[in-house]
Amino acid sequence: MSAVQTSEWQERFDRRVMRSIGMPLRKLDRGEGAYVWDDEGTEYLDFLAGIAVNSLGHAHPVFVEAVSRQAATLAHVSNYFTTEPALELAERIVRLAGAGENGRAWFGNSGAEANEAAFKLARLNNSGGARTRVLALVDAFHGRTMGSLALTGKPHMREAFEPLAGGVEHIPATIEALEATIDDAVAALIIEPIQGEAGVVELPAGYLEAARDLTRRHGALLIVDEIQTGAGRTGEWFGFQHAGITPDAITVAKGIGGGIPIGGLVTFGAASDLYSKGQHGSTFGGNPLATAVANAVLGEIERADLVGNAARRGPQVRERIEALGSPLVAGTRGRGLLIGVGLTEPVAGKVVDAALAHGLIVNAANDVTIRLAPPLIIGDAEIDVFAERFAAALADVVHATS
Repeated sequence: MSAVQTSEWQERFDRRVMRSIGMPLRKLDRGEGAYVWDDEGTEYLDFLAGIAVNSLGHAHPVFVEAVSRQAATLAHVSNYFTTEPALELAERIVRLAGAGENGRAWFGNSGAEANEAAFKLARLNNSGGARTRVLALVDAFHGRTMGSLALTGKPHMREAFEPLAGGVEHIPATIEALEATIDDAVAALIIEPIQGEAGVVELPAGYLEAARDLTRRHGALLIVDEIQTGAGRTGEWFGFQHAGITPDAITVAKGIGGGIPIGGLVTFGAASDLYSKGQHGSTFGGNPLATAVANAVLGEIERADLVGNAARRGPQVRERIEALGSPLVAGTRGRGLLIGVGLTEPVAGKVVDAALAHGLIVNAANDVTIRLAPPLIIGDAEIDVFAERFAAALADVVHATS
């Protein structure tokens, strides 16, 4: 890296940060609402929200107050103890998920940890060792730890770390493939309602209903990964609720904490009795600071009807994108405020760079898809700014490639 091309913070990053991630796009200093500012004072409209994490945007008063209040009281206790925030969050998340009287919750620190807990739950559904298979989907993303990576259906992420945990099979996301594959040796099927990392790809119509029927018929668990689709992002509290089914378990993270690290597993019905004492745990999981903040975030989402806002604003954003008439836009997909913008050319990286230059943060899920996951608080003003800046970015790329 030459001194001419490299800033002081980039040199520091390159010298000391593990090379498991690329060079950051900017060094951000502060945020407010749906906006962030970098170390040079440049403003950006954040339409990624930390990859579907910052449900309330940045520096929301509810988030700030919850962090401050709880940090001044009790931040961490071991899992030999419990606290009121942990109990309240367990009760709240079970209620929002519709898990009923038998619903239970476990808390960790991330989505990957939540999926590790789900993977172990699947292993417990083994009928005396007869259930040795776990099904997941091609192109699925469930995390980067060894267990969650075994569930992830992306060979380029897996190959360097194989052999991974055994017994996992990846099948196409079709009802026909599921019907042909599932049998009484399957312990669980784990699926995302919308495959965010694959390009905001929805499951085929009727898939969740068919999956529920087939897993119930064969005694397998249906585990729904709601890490990206949960906390109201799709216009329901959780993505599975659009299908009107009841899973055996869901995994949650990202948006439930609004920016504080937290993940969890919620179980329904008989699945709530599979874990027993000592079979799983986490030093920091369910600590009072994280659970108090998650309670406040979910409480504000309820109070302000941000689930309804996601349901209303998502179609509005998609209509504005399609109205731009850009030759680069092939169409949009997704639900609520998890939106994929399909491109006619493999230039998603160039669109991301151009958007950043115009003060807009979006993400390239792959070469032909731009992913949008803005804070749930956005309104008309933010959508107007988004449309203006996104249009400018698309025009720049069209001009550069024509």
